[in-house]
Amino acid sequence: MSEAVGVIGAGRMGAAMTARLRSAGREVVLWNRTVARASGVSAATGARVAGTAREAAAAGPVVLVSLADDAACRAAYEGPDGVAAGAGPGTVVADTSTVAPRTSAELAELVAAGGGAMLDTPVSGSVPVVERGELTVIAGGSVGDLERARPVLDLLARQIFHVGGHGAGATMKLAVNALVHAINQAVSEALVLAERSGVARETAYEVFANSVAAGPFVQYKRAAFERPEETPVAFSLDLVGKDLDLILDLAAASGTSMPQAVANRRAVADAVDAGLGDEDMSVLARYLRGRT
Repeated sequence: MSEAVGVIGAGRMGAAMTARLRSAGREVVLWNRTVARASGVSAATGARVAGTAREAAAAGPVVLVSLADDAACRAAYEGPDGVAAGAGPGTVVADTSTVAPRTSAELAELVAAGGGAMLDTPVSGSVPVVERGELTVIAGGSVGDLERARPVLDLLARQIFHVGGHGAGATMKLAVNALVHAINQAVSEALVLAERSGVARETAYEVFANSVAAGPFVQYKRAAFERPEETPVAFSLDLVGKDLDLILDLAAASGTSMPQAVANRRAVADAVDAGLGDEDMSVLARYLRGRT
């Protein structure tokens, strides 16, 4: 039997990663702060539920982490029952969460103190991309540790980029997401502009998808923009706001001017204030349709 993989986090991405690993024949030991969520993923995939993050981190030589934010990561890593306590010598923790670069570097130090190794390996791509095993992994940390984690990451990813030391992966992910969230805002605005000017939504999107602007985001978010009422949430607007806060914090620390990110953050905040935080990021189009 293949070696087990520990998975920390049973949210949308963690659940999709678990399902992908199980379909590849890997045993998965899953931990989530909310036991009921982990149990639901277990029932759907056959993953074994761990009682603590430490138990999941000790399950195999590679551990995947997928958590919502910096606070959730710190809570999962720290303490006698945390990830760092379970990730001993020979273990590589590949953290796919989108967090501040400083957080990634500090968690790597915590894991190293216990004898393990950590990579910041945030990913580009949402749930449907995980399901196809076509994520882009952006890795920061040791090249040697990345090679040890690669047999597991290769099951999830179409390509893996090593971009530097600890924190570099997190930095690059925020740069990528600054672009993704700008595109999401632009598609939302352009689609509503076409609709309000008399072009049918599906027709407008067909043109987008075959124009010079047709990148992967425009392609894989098509159903979410054309038929939002039928499409499951892949990335919530609340998390977009969290990302943009991290992006603007990094911009301030590096002395980078990002006026578009500032405007995007304001637009997302308005939509969240309107009660749309739990909806998919494409809900910005619906929000704009409702504005006078």
